[in-house]
Amino acid sequence: MLNRLTGNRHTAKVSKTPGRTRLLNFFDVKDGGRVVDLPGYGYAKAGRQAQQKWQRAVNEYLSYRDNLTAVVLVTDIRHPDQPYDTELINWSAESELPLLVLLNKADKLKQSARMKALRHVRKTVNHFPHIEVRCFSAFSGLGHREVLTAIAGWLNEPQ
Repeated sequence: MLNRLTGNRHTAKVSKTPGRTRLLNFFDVKDGGRVVDLPGYGYAKAGRQAQQKWQRAVNEYLSYRDNLTAVVLVTDIRHPDQPYDTELINWSAESELPLLVLLNKADKLKQSARMKALRHVRKTVNHFPHIEVRCFSAFSGLGHREVLTAIAGWLNEPQ
């Protein structure tokens, strides 16, 4: 996703195996601010202990980072409503922190299935005013301009 958004396939190291991001990776944005790539662990091919360690690091980062402006949750459109996704959505709502839920890998579904998944997730979060849901594809670039616009808006908001 980061490589698609930056237009540089070398911004972040990628692997075909889920769960390779094991640390918090900080990327400075040219016009100011930072984007932080956090470990994901929904489909990570790693042991439970490693995943719990990542979860603690992510939770600590999210809970104690006072200058955190927004969160982008990247989830697989084919597997919505994973427990971690729900947990992060609820945390974001309670924190009143903007959350952009990206239903990634949208290119793998036909348009009708894509819209059905989008409607389903939007219905589950429609009572949270700070949460937005979009289809996205790191592979094809679907939705990347909208994501860039949202991130730029967050980075340019006065703190």
